[in-house]
Amino acid sequence: MSLFSKNFFYLILRFFPVLLLFFLVLGDFTFSFHAKKLVTFNLVYVVIYFWVLKKPEMMSYGLVFLAGIINDIVTGFPIGISSIDYLFLCGIASYIRNITLRSSLINDWLAFIPAVLIVNSTHYAILNIFFNIEINHYYLLLSSIFTFCLYPLVGIIFNQIFNLINPRSND
Repeated sequence: MSLFSKNFFYLILRFFPVLLLFFLVLGDFTFSFHAKKLVTFNLVYVVIYFWVLKKPEMMSYGLVFLAGIINDIVTGFPIGISSIDYLFLCGIASYIRNITLRSSLINDWLAFIPAVLIVNSTHYAILNIFFNIEINHYYLLLSSIFTFCLYPLVGIIFNQIFNLINPRSND
């Protein structure tokens, strides 16, 4: 029985990023902690960026695309908008992973600034240009700032989970 519980725990940890991504997307969690949406952030961006950067084989692009389609259905956006955003974020994270010699939380966090700004800007530009949906620039800026500020806290938690999934050997 102990072997089963150990394997089950490892299996849950192994698929944690994907389970968390689909939980956040299916639940349509809008993280706003103020009546006027002064404190809001996008945790899905943090999940995608971190796991594509650290362990891309766990967060495949097909699953990210599917999560974007599901997010569009749940939130009522035109189909494909979130998928474009998420895949664009995956591309930026892959580029950062390839040019970085030694990854650290601070380096990843600093590279997350332009990633969030680029993805949020293209998201709202596509909505405004092609679908004539109004853009609230103040909300966009606050969401970008708080998503950026959340990354180190979530990154520390995800690093602990990453270390549980991939224990370092002393070879």
